[in-house]
Amino acid sequence: MNIFKSIFLAFIILLFSLNVFASASDDVKTDSDDFETTVYEDEVYDPFEGVNRAIFSFNNSADKVVLEPIAKGYKKLPPPIQSGVGNFINNLKLPLAAVNQLLQGQGKNAMESTGRFLVNSTIGIFGLIDVADDIGLNQKEEDFGQTLATWGVGDGFYIVLPLFGPSNLRDTTGMLMTMMTDPINAYAASQGEAWAIPMRTAANAIDQRSQIIDEVNALRNNSVDYYAAVRSSYYQNRKAAIMNTDDDVLTPLPLISIEFE
Repeated sequence: MNIFKSIFLAFIILLFSLNVFASASDDVKTDSDDFETTVYEDEVYDPFEGVNRAIFSFNNSADKVVLEPIAKGYKKLPPPIQSGVGNFINNLKLPLAAVNQLLQGQGKNAMESTGRFLVNSTIGIFGLIDVADDIGLNQKEEDFGQTLATWGVGDGFYIVLPLFGPSNLRDTTGMLMTMMTDPINAYAASQGEAWAIPMRTAANAIDQRSQIIDEVNALRNNSVDYYAAVRSSYYQNRKAAIMNTDDDVLTPLPLISIEFE
C-alpha cells in the first residue's frame, strides 16, 4: 500500500509541475539592473525565498559542522581506498542511469551503462575497481529529473530541501521517483538490510563533498550573497546536465545535489 501512496504522491507533484509550475518561471519578471547576477539567475523562480534561505542557513551550518570535517577526514584516507569507495558508489548508480538513458532515447549510452555495470560488478570486484573505464565504457549519469526535463517538464519553483539542498519541483519529483524505483535500494530493503540505504546516501554525500572542498570554500568566502551564488550554480549545473554539456560546468556543490542513491 505504501508504494501506491508514493506513486500517487509523485503523480500529483508531476501534474502540478506539468500544468502549473512548468510555465510559472516564464512569467516572472526581473530587472537585471537591480542586482549583479548571471543569465541563469534571471530565470530562477524562487517564490519561497524567505523559507529557502532559512533552510539554506541550516544546511550551511550542518555542512560546516558535520559534512565538511568528515569529508576532510575522508580525504586523508589512502587514494586507493577513496577511489574504491567512489567507484563502488558510482557503480550502484548505473542501473537507474541506464533506465533514464533509455527513457531519453539514448540507446547507445544505455547499452554502455549496462555494459559498464556488468564489467565493474564482476571483473571490477563489485565495482571497487573501474575496469570498464579502461576499455572505453565511460560513466554517463542521468536521473529522473533530467528525463522529465527532456520530456518538456519545466523547472517549477526553486526549493531548498533540508540536508539534500537546492532543488526544484521537477527535480524533487525525480528524487521521489528514484526513491520508489531504485533496484539496489529495493533489494536491500527486501533482504532486511534497509539500514544500507541511508548509509549509501551518506557515503555518496561524503564522497561528493570531498572532491570539492576548495571550490566550495572559495565560493562561500568570496560571494557577496552565498545563497544566490549557490542557487545560480545549481541551475547552471542542472541545465548543463540536461543538455549533456556538464563537462564545462562547475562541479555540483555540497548540499546542492546530494543524490538519493
